[in-house]
Amino acid sequence: MTEYGYFLSCEEFTPDELIDQARRARQAGFTRLAISDHFHPWNDAQGNSAFVWSMIGALSRAVDLPVTTLVTCPTVRLHPAVTAQAAATSSVLLGERFALGVGTGEALNEHIHGDAWPSFDQRAEMLEEAIEVMRELFTGDLVSHHGRHYTVDNARLYTAPEGPLPVYVSAFGPKAAELAGRIGDGFVTMTPDSDLVSAFRESGGAGKKVVGGVKVCWSGDRDKAVHLVHRLWPTELLPGELAQLLPTPAHFEQASELVTLEAVADAVTCGDDVDEHVETLSAYARAGFDEVYVGQIGPDQEVFFDSYQELVLPALRR
Repeated sequence: MTEYGYFLSCEEFTPDELIDQARRARQAGFTRLAISDHFHPWNDAQGNSAFVWSMIGALSRAVDLPVTTLVTCPTVRLHPAVTAQAAATSSVLLGERFALGVGTGEALNEHIHGDAWPSFDQRAEMLEEAIEVMRELFTGDLVSHHGRHYTVDNARLYTAPEGPLPVYVSAFGPKAAELAGRIGDGFVTMTPDSDLVSAFRESGGAGKKVVGGVKVCWSGDRDKAVHLVHRLWPTELLPGELAQLLPTPAHFEQASELVTLEAVADAVTCGDDVDEHVETLSAYARAGFDEVYVGQIGPDQEVFFDSYQELVLPALRR
């Protein structure tokens, strides 16, 4: 049966707001949390970029829900050995209720050291090696690794995971879904695409978790909600590989000028029609997803949590 969790957006909210949302999500009946990892927001209007590993430490003391990163990139901005240490500590703090969602990353977050941004094939190769390095370190054994992309010299995690620490791999196309099936303990994708789920299952993902996420804007004024989404999250509608290739929030703002209000109204669930919200999330369950995380866009968090607690989550569970 599909589980429904709440998505914490480090790009849009302050650390205190994220902690408040996590507590409110638990009260509302969400059973899990996911959290984004960004060095920059997608645009200046979002205005935040909390460090995900600090947030996970705080969440471990604020609520007792499982937490998954959706997603972090362990290949450029942080070395996989450092990411492994952060993930291992997170797992210990959360009592083994932590899953490491990883992906090949976006230039927006990973370019900050001045490195050239690799092609997708090279990034996929780097991710595969990074996962290999992290899994070796998760054992708590002494690790030395000399690979094509990474070197680890006599490293050991003394605070190692006390149980399984699953690594979920993000993918948005068939080629990446096949990689996720081969090297991941689960699959992360943001659209309810049953073909991608099948590609993952057929490539080694049988019996492994499929995880998705979606943003909505619950509001009594649908037109106002559409305008809010258009201001804060037009980047959700940018096509192709732009999200992986554009390097700064300013570039995303320029590209987002092509996103119309009509496109937002068609693509994003806005307003307070319970059936629309239920259908948006049910589409993931029908496509074979095990976990779905929903994030509320904008400041109207209380009305979102109240409405999902009273109306949407009960309908989904029926």
